[in-house]
Amino acid sequence: MSRKQGNEKVAVGLIQMSAGKDPKANLAKAEAKILAAARNGAQIVCLQELFRSRYFPQSEDAKNFTLAEPIPGPTTDSLSRLAKEREIVIIASLFERRSAGIYHNSAVVIDADGSILGKYRKMHIPDDPGYYEKFYFTPGDLGFPSFDTRYAKIGVLVCWDQWFPEAARLTSLSGAQILFYPTAIGWLSREPRPVAKAQRSAWELIQRAHAVANGLYVAAVNRVGREGKITFWGNSFVAAPSGEIMTRGSGDREEVLLVRCDLGKIDETRQNWPFLRDRRIDAYGALTARFLDEPPRRKSRKARP
Repeated sequence: MSRKQGNEKVAVGLIQMSAGKDPKANLAKAEAKILAAARNGAQIVCLQELFRSRYFPQSEDAKNFTLAEPIPGPTTDSLSRLAKEREIVIIASLFERRSAGIYHNSAVVIDADGSILGKYRKMHIPDDPGYYEKFYFTPGDLGFPSFDTRYAKIGVLVCWDQWFPEAARLTSLSGAQILFYPTAIGWLSREPRPVAKAQRSAWELIQRAHAVANGLYVAAVNRVGREGKITFWGNSFVAAPSGEIMTRGSGDREEVLLVRCDLGKIDETRQNWPFLRDRRIDAYGALTARFLDEPPRRKSRKARP
């Protein structure tokens, strides 16, 4: 079945859940929630970051590398069967074992026929208290692609990528209509409440800004529950191309969120707010610099005779 062109609506499901210590149990719970989303009409379903396990990068422990698996592998095999059976697209965030000593934080896109369309490897790798991902993950090397699924053309970025407008812009330029962010973010136990609230507000604000700046839908799915020193704050949401919040999850409960995205709104929004048209691509070369230590030099003009 090929995707129709026009102003069709696409039903997006987000699986916000807690994670236990047993990867098999986490997979079984995720599959049950995917089925629930499909029964409610979801066509594209996204799971949270590293859904098969607890968020292990809170510490640097080589034993956690046993959680990694190849792609394709056991988890993608199971999810592919489910996708084919229910004719849904599934976005799954996995700890990818690429080879001995090379691991990635990856997101796999499985189409509605059960085939793996491709994967995205997390490009921006954090190294903060409680988020020691550089110990585990090699930075991505697949760029910022979009995937032409049966129901929509989608892009996938992962968690820390959320804070970088360059990543959202490049994914948008590759054709994405809906940008998904599998996520694992929360509060450290020692953080003052006002600081924590401001952080969550900024997290939502930056992603809503990506929706506005690029004229596309943004869907962020986060986990819930206390794991170690982090309380994950949930609040999964979908933002329209206008930045409006279409649905939002709670801060502490497992939920299956469902929202219908009208792809026709993308053209409408970009016609009214033609940011992509008015970009000065001839003037942005300096963006590839780490920092502008000196003002860029202007080209000298020849004196007129």
